[in-house]
Amino acid sequence: MRRSATLLPVLAAILLLPACGSEHAGTRGAGPGAASSPHRTQVDDPGTDGVRITAVTIPSASPSPSPSPSRDYLVRADSLPADSGVLAEYEVTNDGTESLTYTVLFDFTTSTGEVMGNKRETVRDVGPGRTVRGTVRMGVLPPGASPVARVEVAEVTKVAADEAPPAAGVCPSSGIRVTADRGDAAMGLRVVGLHLENCGTRDYTVNGCPRLELLDDSREAIEGVRILRGSGGITALPEWDEQPRPVTLKPGESAVSGLVWRNTTQSGTPVDVPYVRVRAKAGADPVTVTPHLDLGTTGKLGVRPWQREQREQSGQPEQRQQP
Repeated sequence: MRRSATLLPVLAAILLLPACGSEHAGTRGAGPGAASSPHRTQVDDPGTDGVRITAVTIPSASPSPSPSPSRDYLVRADSLPADSGVLAEYEVTNDGTESLTYTVLFDFTTSTGEVMGNKRETVRDVGPGRTVRGTVRMGVLPPGASPVARVEVAEVTKVAADEAPPAAGVCPSSGIRVTADRGDAAMGLRVVGLHLENCGTRDYTVNGCPRLELLDDSREAIEGVRILRGSGGITALPEWDEQPRPVTLKPGESAVSGLVWRNTTQSGTPVDVPYVRVRAKAGADPVTVTPHLDLGTTGKLGVRPWQREQREQSGQPEQRQQP
């Protein structure tokens, strides 16, 4: 069995907040309630797998305004949450020989490493030898959150640009969109949904399960894992074990499949699958998704046959049904 390497959890850059009492341009002499001044720091870091943070900006703390005694009786509306002002500048360099699409997970943490939030950025179609630069923002901090002091690159995945899932609102030339959701986990059971949307102009028919290839982080085939139709005896999911039948999707309609496994670890070598190459049916264009299947030592993966995806009819925006 070929064992894949794990994904790339790496600290790409760390910035500590300025020491208490430090002053920066624009803050000296400012009164209570004055806007905080951003503090931008260049980062000299070698990066990991082609991704590195080049600069981080974290605003200095500003004192809260004190209420005026003469106006304490007034009713004031709570202010809306404000953007934290924390941002990181980064660059992605492709040292390979083919165009790649990168997905990078950034963590925004306290000085002790507690994650206050994260953002996932996709950088598409980075050609060989090219460098693409971007900026990622923390956004609004959760209520009561501790101050952010560090920005980290927590995870990097990259796939061939012509196999990357399409951006939202983009329909591939094939007329079908294949995507994976973030999945669900409970008591060692893992489930990831696969979604197929006919975004083209003609009917599209599938029958049975999608075709899968399990790949390691070099995008080479992983051997020794049994891919089983339906729940595969991994757990009780009656709807997964229904007899497969043809599903014809008219333009705008969708179907759902899914992957199920347990990450039990006993004797043997655990298997991680960072990439799954999916074909909606035999002969379809491949799409590589990155659900990161931690299969443990079970060596089994269940695959749900395509079924028409049910849409809510309550007048609310359409939402994907979890498998």
